[in-house]
Amino acid sequence: MINKKVSSVTKALEGISNGMTLMIGGFGLCGIPENSILELARSGIKNLVCISNNAGVDDFGLGLLLKNKQIHTMIASYVGENAEFEKQMLSGELKVILTPQGTLAEKCRAAQAGIPAFYTPAGYGTEIAKGKEVKVFDGKSYILEEAYKADFSIVKAWKGDESGNLIFKGTARNFNPMMCGAGNITIAEVESLVPIGQLDPNSIHIPGIFVDRIFQGSKFEKRIEQLTTRKK
Repeated sequence: MINKKVSSVTKALEGISNGMTLMIGGFGLCGIPENSILELARSGIKNLVCISNNAGVDDFGLGLLLKNKQIHTMIASYVGENAEFEKQMLSGELKVILTPQGTLAEKCRAAQAGIPAFYTPAGYGTEIAKGKEVKVFDGKSYILEEAYKADFSIVKAWKGDESGNLIFKGTARNFNPMMCGAGNITIAEVESLVPIGQLDPNSIHIPGIFVDRIFQGSKFEKRIEQLTTRKK
């Protein structure tokens, strides 16, 4: 098997430059590639197009890149937790393409499978459908959505081996798996990186063929986006 392990996050992100399109995994703050985002923030790379379900929060996740004015276009589904995002969006400084959550997931999955486009009823009759082809199937209207095109996919997994096989945990299975192989190069950041042959084949969610580079992350904060407690 091919060993896809790289020694550091810096090595993993080699080749990312100004103006590229990145898919960033995660659901809310769960399963986001924290180390990779921090390295991107340090790099100063700008004019990025980011495809992600969420836009992070202020000073964490993609919020770091927004604070640094590194993102030119944000393609996302839910963006309600980031004041900096709101400020840049309302001022026109940040281009925003809001996408229904299921459509966003399928546009990633289509790219992963090599499917150029698909029809979906989501968004028909709304602003989302403007300029898109409409067809009727069995009396129901559908709009044509094209697969995403990304230079890099950056995902975060719970466990992985040196050949790129990945296991996700809990909510991190939202968006991370379908982004693997959806970009020209897929980078996997993992909590636990083990030698080839150490993972139970029956537990693997994404086979290594979908991953190009893998590295061991560290110091994961795993912040909670909204914490609600009950008064005693």
